[in-house]
Amino acid sequence: MTKITAAITSVQGYVPERVLSNADLEKMVDTNDEWITSRTGIKERRMAAPGEALSDFGAKIIEGICKKRGISPLEIDLVVVGSITGDYRFPSASNVMCDKAGCHNAWGFDLGAACSGFLYALDVGRVYVENGTYNKVIVIGADVMSSIINYEDRATCIIFGDGGGGVLLEPNEEGLGIIDTILKADGSGRQFLLQEVGGSKEPLTKDNIDERRHFVYQDGQPVFKNAVRNMADVAAEIMEKNQLTSEDVNWLVPHQANLRIIDATANRMGLDKERVMVNIQKFGNTTAGTIPLCLWEWENQLNKGDNLILASFGGGFTWGAVYLKWAY
Repeated sequence: MTKITAAITSVQGYVPERVLSNADLEKMVDTNDEWITSRTGIKERRMAAPGEALSDFGAKIIEGICKKRGISPLEIDLVVVGSITGDYRFPSASNVMCDKAGCHNAWGFDLGAACSGFLYALDVGRVYVENGTYNKVIVIGADVMSSIINYEDRATCIIFGDGGGGVLLEPNEEGLGIIDTILKADGSGRQFLLQEVGGSKEPLTKDNIDERRHFVYQDGQPVFKNAVRNMADVAAEIMEKNQLTSEDVNWLVPHQANLRIIDATANRMGLDKERVMVNIQKFGNTTAGTIPLCLWEWENQLNKGDNLILASFGGGFTWGAVYLKWAY
């Protein structure tokens, strides 16, 4: 019996039109272009238009995927969304995206793993395809981080942007697609990177909103140290597990959190910069959106059979790696 794998057969990205540059941020907080660039690699990021929601991102992504693949949204079976910035607490962003994009025969759900949301969701989608439950699964990673960022907080506002992307997973019998995944988590890291209030532990009140505790909080140093170690380690681990050398890897697709973290991961894998997808300078950290945005931008440079390692690290802490063979 031929083994079924889940292969990416279409990819689409979306970023809003509005650009927030480092020069713009200089007028908002005590910072400058040189300081931001040297510490993060970011030059600019995108911002959602007033009233533009995560579901609007997702609907455009789904429509683009279906158009590229030459299929109707009615053929989609499942939509899994990795995000922390849904339109509402409920219903799910997936629910709203399916309605807006015309996926009336699909069901779906959201998965919250911060910057690792796309990899977590990709692994879930993989299972549904591999076990034969569904033939067409869309996996989306996207975030509207501007909705939860304090633009008076230099520690966070310079880093995050809005945007995302998605992929279509379909069955493959050629040995292409997702070969292996390693996903990890350590909830003790939550104190260093979180949205402290607004959940069931501490619902929103006038007082905690006035204290601006409903925005993202990040303690940069422990997050950076854990990200450098864990993202590099898990990328190396999946290579070793699958007996891959640096020569075997065509592309590293890293989460775009910080250029120094990306460089550390590539160095650990033995990869030169020409085989590392980097667009952090244009989009910043779009949280769950960074990896699918890279796949979208590099799509025309990918060849059937290419070995890709996807690696991420995010709040929680969450991290992981995916090894896949490009299918088209």
